[in-house]
Amino acid sequence: MKRILPIAVVAGLGSAGIALLLGFGGNDVPGLSYLRGWPNYAYNSQHNALSPFAMQTLNQIHWQTPVDLLPQYSGNLLLIHYGSPLITRRNNVLVTVKTGVSGNFRVESRKGSNGALNWTQTTDYVLPNSSWTPPCGPTLTPSNAVVIPAAGGTVLVRAAADLSTGIAVRQAFFGIANYNAAPSTYNQFVKINTPITCDTNGTCYFGFTASSTTPAGLISGIARLDSNGNGSWTSASTASGDASMNRCLMNCSPALSNDGSVIYVGVKSSSSGTGYLVGLNSTTLAPLYKVRCKDPKSNNNAPMSDVGTACPSIAPDGDVFFGVNESPGGSNNSRGWMLHYSPDLTTTYAPGAFGWDDTASIFPSTAVPQYAGGSAYLLLTKYNNYAGTQTGDGLNKVAVLDPHATQIDAVSGITVMKEILIKVGPTPDPPNQGPNSPNAVREWCINSAAVDAAGQCAIVNNEDGKCYRWDFATNTLNEVVTLTAGIGEAYTPTLIGPDGQGYAINNAILFALGQ
Repeated sequence: MKRILPIAVVAGLGSAGIALLLGFGGNDVPGLSYLRGWPNYAYNSQHNALSPFAMQTLNQIHWQTPVDLLPQYSGNLLLIHYGSPLITRRNNVLVTVKTGVSGNFRVESRKGSNGALNWTQTTDYVLPNSSWTPPCGPTLTPSNAVVIPAAGGTVLVRAAADLSTGIAVRQAFFGIANYNAAPSTYNQFVKINTPITCDTNGTCYFGFTASSTTPAGLISGIARLDSNGNGSWTSASTASGDASMNRCLMNCSPALSNDGSVIYVGVKSSSSGTGYLVGLNSTTLAPLYKVRCKDPKSNNNAPMSDVGTACPSIAPDGDVFFGVNESPGGSNNSRGWMLHYSPDLTTTYAPGAFGWDDTASIFPSTAVPQYAGGSAYLLLTKYNNYAGTQTGDGLNKVAVLDPHATQIDAVSGITVMKEILIKVGPTPDPPNQGPNSPNAVREWCINSAAVDAAGQCAIVNNEDGKCYRWDFATNTLNEVVTLTAGIGEAYTPTLIGPDGQGYAINNAILFALGQ
């Protein structure tokens, strides 16, 4: 059984103590977000998925609840991205539930201890168009309000997320008076198209699309909404300085620099499918940095997939990691790339060999005791090699990578980040086994994996219907819980709560796991 630090003990360590505890030199300390449970996709506004809580032993399901009341299957596939659960400081779990065939959502608050329902909040959010169903992605603020995507580019803000009674107040980044003057117009033409990210000041950021003229003159781009309901926006073309860029990348939750001064997000062209990673002033949304995302092998403009969920993640030194597709398509066995940039996006470093639908987890290198390199931090990424692609052998993996060391990639032949640990999926995948992939295995179905650095492990979810504890010290899957019979599905995040429970979504169900 692992020791879990009580919140009171953690608070007593102070900012410096927490920085040392996490091994990150104060990353995310200014807002003390580690006391807020799990407030954003991939934990914090840097999307590093580094849990401040030690994970319980994984050997049983404590409770479960559906995240989709009407899942739509395509044969044996479930092609939908579900919004990340969130966890409050008092260990209440906020679950976004799809209630209709192609939309309709509510947020449920459930007790982390047993899954009992606290409250339900419906939303009139309408999904943007996509071939795979996008997520409805809320966020938690430092004041413990939940901010939920709603119709017409608005949000619903429900204060006191730990209380069973509450009233949701509608806010609009373009002014609630403007929305109230023409709600049907905004509801028809304006849609939020990314999960919402909240910073340590309570300011929220998200992408939106505007498909036609609105009274406020909205053009698809990036929105900012502060804790007082004051909003602003900038277009994707202004953010990138390129008139052909016409929206944010679908499902791309914005990330913030460690000091909160810069917001990073992907913008793209609908016609070419390619685009930029941009950095904006987080207060004014003025453009600061940009880089045209390139395939590191061909130097072609890299496609950005609207059916993926790749989001920027920010390292303790400010470096930025961002997953894209490859060009020509399939030239890297459809793995894409995990691009690596300096904070000002002017320097491009060696990429990771997989990235198209992945947000890199970032954690102190001390979590891998056998590591002998010089980097203060390492990455955890998915590392598939899909059967049926050019040279794909179906040996789908997860990997721990050194962002400051390199090797030659066996698939692409180019210089990539060095593999420190790899773990092949444990379950054979007979339908994908063939002459070129005789040992094909089921995929890891994660887009952001929660890391328990103190426990030297991560929680990784697999399409075989099982959730595993990946022990870094022994490089073994030393704990496992069977969740479902297994299904091919879109990638989902894993989380760790204040009580050490692990959380994973498998076949449209959220599972709470522990000892």
